[in-house]
Amino acid sequence: MMYLWVKLLHIVAMTSWMAGIFYLPRIYVHYVEGRAEGQDVSRLAIMARKLFGFMSIMAVFTLIFGLVLWLGFGFRGGWIHAKLLFVAFLIGYHGWCFAYLKRLQRGELNQSGRYFRLFNELPLLIFIPILYFVLFKPF
Repeated sequence: MMYLWVKLLHIVAMTSWMAGIFYLPRIYVHYVEGRAEGQDVSRLAIMARKLFGFMSIMAVFTLIFGLVLWLGFGFRGGWIHAKLLFVAFLIGYHGWCFAYLKRLQRGELNQSGRYFRLFNELPLLIFIPILYFVLFKPF
């Protein structure tokens, strides 16, 4: 029974983290496009900072509950190693989002809206293999 509770908490935290991962680059899109049009984008900068804080907390909870599942209940097979590789990519993407947030806060976010629309697709390309490995456990 405890296993299911930890799994539930892991999934809730992961879902919240992924919501932030998918939405933060959209804020970047609106920020750079709004700034280019001379709009006041200060509210978007605040939203980006707060969202990053929330998604970082959810990332930590995701990793903690995932570690509890792995060490406490165990997993067999190479699928877990493949999944963890893509989780590492997702953590790297999270860090990349932080670097852009810092540039946004300094007023140095110079990429185009199109760039951030494409940037926003990367986590999906990371997330799909994670789900594949978890659901199908191919090896």
